[in-house]
Amino acid sequence: MINGEPTIRVGILDRCRVMRGRIDGSCLVAGRPVSGFFKSQPVDGLVALFDSSGREIAKGREIRCTPKAGATFTLFDVAVGSRFHWEHKEEQTFEGNLILLAGEGGAVTAANEVGLEAYLSSVVPSEMNPEGPPEFLKAQAITSRSWLAAMLERAARKEVPPASGEIDGEGETVRWYDREAHDLFDVCADDHCQRYRGVAKAIPARAAAAVEETRGLFLVHEGEVCDARFHKACGGLTEKYENVWEGRAVPYLSSVSDARHPFSPVVSEDDAERWILSNPDAYCNVTDEDVLRRVLPSSDLETGRFFRWEVTYTREELEAILQKKSGIDFGILRALIPLERGPSGRIVRLRIEGSKRSWVVGKELEIRRWLSESHLLSSAFVIGLERDGAGTPAKFILRGAGWGHGVGLCQVGAAVMALKGHKAEEILRHYFRGAELKKLY
Repeated sequence: MINGEPTIRVGILDRCRVMRGRIDGSCLVAGRPVSGFFKSQPVDGLVALFDSSGREIAKGREIRCTPKAGATFTLFDVAVGSRFHWEHKEEQTFEGNLILLAGEGGAVTAANEVGLEAYLSSVVPSEMNPEGPPEFLKAQAITSRSWLAAMLERAARKEVPPASGEIDGEGETVRWYDREAHDLFDVCADDHCQRYRGVAKAIPARAAAAVEETRGLFLVHEGEVCDARFHKACGGLTEKYENVWEGRAVPYLSSVSDARHPFSPVVSEDDAERWILSNPDAYCNVTDEDVLRRVLPSSDLETGRFFRWEVTYTREELEAILQKKSGIDFGILRALIPLERGPSGRIVRLRIEGSKRSWVVGKELEIRRWLSESHLLSSAFVIGLERDGAGTPAKFILRGAGWGHGVGLCQVGAAVMALKGHKAEEILRHYFRGAELKKLY
C-alpha cells in the first residue's frame, strides 16, 4: 500500500490545437526564466511554447515549467462540466509545475504537477460547498484521497481492468467509462474524475482544515486502499459497482439505504415504478433551499430538483437526440423498455424499439448520454407514454430518481448526515460497508 504522499499530474486542458495562458512571476523552462503571456501549440509532432511576442521558447515531447518563489500560472478557456448541462469555460490559476505534452494527432495537453494533499485542498471545495458541515468535508477528503490512491496503485501494478470497456454485439452496445481513458496524466480536473479548480486561489478555511485533519487517512479493505466512488445524490438507495462499471462485485461498493432504516431494493419493474414515484424519507431527499445552499456549490444549485425529477420529450425530439447520440436511425420511436435494473432502480440495459431498428444500450452512463442532449441526471427512471389518436407515441415522459451513478458516497446524503450530528467515520462506514480507516502517511 501507499506509504508516502505522491505527486500527481492533473490534466487541465486536453487535446487542444492552441493553448493560451499567463505566468505570474517567473518560471524556469529549460533553464531559462519565462514570465507573462504565452501560447502553446503542436509543431512537427512536438509541442512548442511561445512567449507573447511569438518567439519560440522551447519545443519537445514534453515541456516542464517550474515556478520560482511562489509564481503561479493561469490557463484560459478551461472547460468545466464538459458535456453536462452546466458546461462552461473559465480562467483558472494554479501552483506547482505546468507540464505541456504532445498528444496524438497534433494536439497539446496541459497538466498541473502537484502533491496529493494540495490537490485535495482544491477538490474538496470544488465538489461541494466549502462552508458545508466540517464532518462531511472530512468524509469527502478521505473518499477523494482513497479513490485517487487506489487508481495510482492499480496503475503502478499495471492492472488495467476493462474499465473503459465496450461490448458491441448484434443489436447491443454496452459501454462504461473510467479514469483509464487518460494516458498523458493521472487524473483529469473535471467531473469525469474529480473536480479540481487549481490551488492558487484562497482555499476556504473549512476545506483546508478537512484536508489537513485527515492527512494521510484512507479507506482500506482487506489490505488495499478502497476504490472509493462518490456521486451527488443516490435517490434513496445507492447502486452496486458492477452495474455501472466492469462486471465484478466490490464488497464495500454494495447497495445501501440512504436512511436510518433500510429500504427494499428494486427487483422488478413494479418495484421500480413504486420506488421512483414515491417520496421516501432519505438523507438526500432535501427540498429546503437553505440546507441545499449549505451543502452544494453554486454551480450545482442551478440543477434544481434532483431527488425526484421529470423530463418530457416529444417523440420527434427524442428520435433526433437518439440519432445524434447513437448514430442509429430508429425511425418512428415506439418504446423504451428496461431489460435490467440495479437495486437502486438504475437501468443497466435498455431496449430502444423503433420502426426501422431496435437496439439495446448500457450501462448507466451510456443510457444517460443517449437519452439527452447532455446527460440525464441518472438512469433510475420509469417511462410514461402519451399517444396520439392513431396510437403512435406522441410524448415520452421520464420520471427519475437521483443524480449521478449512485455508487459509493452519496454527497448530499453524507452532508445531511453531518448536519444531523454524524461524524466522518460514521458517514464513511455507512456508505462503504466493511471498510476501515487507516493512516498510511
